[in-house]
Amino acid sequence: MQTLPTYFISHGGGPWPYIPEMRASMRQLEASLLVISQALASPPKAVLMISGHWEAEQFTIMSSENPTMVYDYGGFPAYTYQIKYPAPGAPWLVARLKALIESAGLPIATDDQRGFDHGAFAPMAIMYPEANVPVIQLSLQRDFDPAQHLALGRALAPLRDENILIIGSGFSYHNLRRMGSSAQAPSAQFDAWLQHSLVERTPEQRVTDLMHWQYAPAARIAHPREDHLLPLMVAVGAAEHDKAECCYHETHFFGGVVASSFKFG
Repeated sequence: MQTLPTYFISHGGGPWPYIPEMRASMRQLEASLLVISQALASPPKAVLMISGHWEAEQFTIMSSENPTMVYDYGGFPAYTYQIKYPAPGAPWLVARLKALIESAGLPIATDDQRGFDHGAFAPMAIMYPEANVPVIQLSLQRDFDPAQHLALGRALAPLRDENILIIGSGFSYHNLRRMGSSAQAPSAQFDAWLQHSLVERTPEQRVTDLMHWQYAPAARIAHPREDHLLPLMVAVGAAEHDKAECCYHETHFFGGVVASSFKFG
């Protein structure tokens, strides 16, 4: 069995795969997500998704066999609040996740009511449109401590040899109050730092940079609140010593945002 890569993806806006006009404008993002699934010789046993749209007091595992939906967006067409992504959950994976996370000395809980948020179901609707691959979500911890999220990734690393695909789903730039042309300069500055730190630096330097990400150029403009950046820490921690590559890069997302996704391993 091969060791699977991990990913940090920019997951796009709201329920975009279900809105024809939005989907047409996100062809480049869609193509990058398809490459992730098509690059695997066969579908993974499950996808473990760490979404920027789920945070809890402690790391929490979705444990439902048939997860519901979380429509965590506003202002979209009425039908987007009825869509379903009917992938099965992965309750059989919960015990394994708990054991790995507890062994790292990290707090962990389970939630049998949590459903798929759009940070999970939107990219999965592209990658696996038939919803035939189990998906399990794992929350962020609300303190947003980079060290804790890197440690979580390290704890999850063995899953890569167990045919579990680990995806951190967020956005390389997430400032909804500064989009369009006004986002171009700060998103480009922060993206350039990401490219350098993730792709060009040594693994040790990469971790140091991420621990101090808030000192990067335009960091707090790019991420006034770091919920969409912390999934990156998990993806990096799970592939700490592997090389990184940029697997998606766009310079005019939403009219001006520079956006990227990264593969590790």
